[in-house]
Amino acid sequence: MHDFAVNVQNRVLSVVRSVLQQNAIIAEVHPESRLVDIGLSSMGMVELMLKVEAEFDLILPQLEITPENFQSVKAMERMILNQLGSGSE
Repeated sequence: MHDFAVNVQNRVLSVVRSVLQQNAIIAEVHPESRLVDIGLSSMGMVELMLKVEAEFDLILPQLEITPENFQSVKAMERMILNQLGSGSE
């Protein structure tokens, strides 16, 4: 399970870096980095949400689309693991 979580984190980091690059934001991103502090706008956040859904082939429930869940790579990783895990319970 740990390898799966690391894989999810790496994929989220990759998506975040791609969105930052598309928005001409040059910054070092770490799992705990606050994306708003890095400079990601609300439109960038929407773009990020759509790319996360596409990357993990899931549709996030409306209740999960909160600023808290998209504040950092770590927060998105937790949300995605919960979403992917919810089908197996």
